[in-house]
Amino acid sequence: MTTRRVNNDIAPCPPDRRALLCIDLQRLGIEPGHGAFSSLRRVGISDEDIEAFRQRMRDTVLPNVAQLQKHFRQAGDEVIHVRIQSLTRDGRDRSPEHKRLGLLAAPGSAEAEFLPEVAPEGDEIIINKTASGVFIATNLEFVLRSLGVSRLVIVGVYTNECVSSAVRSASDLGFDTTVVEDATAAISPGMHTAALDIIRDRYAQVTGTKDLL
Repeated sequence: MTTRRVNNDIAPCPPDRRALLCIDLQRLGIEPGHGAFSSLRRVGISDEDIEAFRQRMRDTVLPNVAQLQKHFRQAGDEVIHVRIQSLTRDGRDRSPEHKRLGLLAAPGSAEAEFLPEVAPEGDEIIINKTASGVFIATNLEFVLRSLGVSRLVIVGVYTNECVSSAVRSASDLGFDTTVVEDATAAISPGMHTAALDIIRDRYAQVTGTKDLL
């Protein structure tokens, strides 16, 4: 039987638990001046798209994620935080993908910091990764199975990259997966919409914050 520790005692974990998986809500890919934005400009993402992304994050995504985190915490469900962070200061352990893109969030760096509005609280689990796919690059599946989690609600950035990778892997591994469309974002509206169109009803349910709450 899967168990969890509560007040220094061991208590059983329910076998059909729910978790909120918050992906890459850190300075690296959201605040200008950090690594991800340099690589985006190199592939032709405009300053207008970047500003629209920042506005969506500020006005819509982060407030909705904060609401969802509060809801899950009050319900006694897991809130799990995924971020890009290397094991080493120089990032030599990063995946070839992250080296090619110039993405480095060293331990203790500003790039690795969670945004304060949606940062972990208390004893919430943090999963560090150095590739787009959190399931392939970390022990997340093992952690979820140990927690008795079978249902995932996924939020974060970017919809067409790390969020999509997590959704597809979760679906393949048999998790009941939901993506919250107004608690996710891509660097352009078109990428966001296209990613959701591919995900919807194939790999996950797609819903809004209000409906989920």
